[in-house]
Amino acid sequence: MGEEKKATIKKIQATGQMRKIMADYFYELDAAAKDDSQKVAWCTSVGPAELLLSLGFRVYYPENHGAMLGATRMATNCIPAANAIGYSPDICSYLTSDVGAYLRKETPLTRAYEGIEGLPRPDVLVFNTNQCRDVQDWLSWYSRELQIPIIGISTHRNIGRITDKALESIVQQMEDLIPPLEKISGNKFDIDKLRDAVALSKRCSELWKKVLETNMASPAPMSFFDATIQMGPAVVLRGSETAIQYYELLLKELDERTANGVGAVEGEKFRLYWEGMPIWGKLRDMSEFFIRFNTAVIASTYCNSWIFESFDPADPMMSMARAYTEIFIVRDEDFKEKYIEDIVHRFKLDGILFHDAKTCPANSNNRYGMPERLEKKLNIPTLTLNGDLNDLRCYSEEQAKTNIEAFIEQLETK
Repeated sequence: MGEEKKATIKKIQATGQMRKIMADYFYELDAAAKDDSQKVAWCTSVGPAELLLSLGFRVYYPENHGAMLGATRMATNCIPAANAIGYSPDICSYLTSDVGAYLRKETPLTRAYEGIEGLPRPDVLVFNTNQCRDVQDWLSWYSRELQIPIIGISTHRNIGRITDKALESIVQQMEDLIPPLEKISGNKFDIDKLRDAVALSKRCSELWKKVLETNMASPAPMSFFDATIQMGPAVVLRGSETAIQYYELLLKELDERTANGVGAVEGEKFRLYWEGMPIWGKLRDMSEFFIRFNTAVIASTYCNSWIFESFDPADPMMSMARAYTEIFIVRDEDFKEKYIEDIVHRFKLDGILFHDAKTCPANSNNRYGMPERLEKKLNIPTLTLNGDLNDLRCYSEEQAKTNIEAFIEQLETK
């Protein structure tokens, strides 16, 4: 392989504003948890957040905290504490690192935000099992530990065609959440407030999709590794004007990069897809590594998970049910393959990287022959990287980099 070049990550200027609004979000949550007149709901990341917002809750997302534990590399030290109370090292390392951090009385929030002493205490825990069963088990632990009520939605998984009957069952479950949430919040459900929240989430989703689609340009103005950071507002601030304003700012910057031919990877030579969860503790290392070989990782299923195209304020409940059911992780293998094929064509990709995350089987799509099938269909190479979202003990950096180098050599030969 040719001589490696010096890796320089091009800073996205809007990131400074993102850090500010994320800080504001956590400070407001912290204040709400200390104010008896305000209520805090913990909600799984693809749960009915709009319903909670419409009832006046401040919403906290445990998966976001799990990602922070991974990115700060605190997770590996926290996971054994959860293992010691009976939570297997093979289950979701978001769950085990988060529970372990609680047991150790540690959180990256105290390091990042002066004055925050811990997680915002919840008044209710709300889940949606569309991602996996682990999210329910995760919040159930906190329910027992903190003596906090838990409610949620048990939804469908591994589905192809989405039927009206399936959606109606989810709508019914969401409607069943309203009475207990009214009691906890002290507010009456207002359909117009729900319409407003759904409308704001829809606009956020539309802008986030446009942000990601700027990478159809060549060179791509943003990397997958950038996008995992930039997705923060889409995850925790959807349903707010703040998220919309941020993505308008970010989109303007990326459009300017595109117009000026500025790519995230200088001298972009190869364009790759990242399938599966990020390796949070290695984002910067991997970003720099790919830059050295003029290789841009520019599209992913993970970042697309917060594109909810079906939101419709005219029919908020049904559109929420559909939006949260049609996401990639819920669907069957046939749907997933076609989805990836479409992105490969639209983004003009040269190869696909599959991350086999040890503790996240629900979001590791390499285990049932999909890489081999896509190689044959698309006539492009694939590579599977073994690792984990949070537990770096499952990841061999030396092996991963050796395999990636060989993969890029294969692209050069092809």
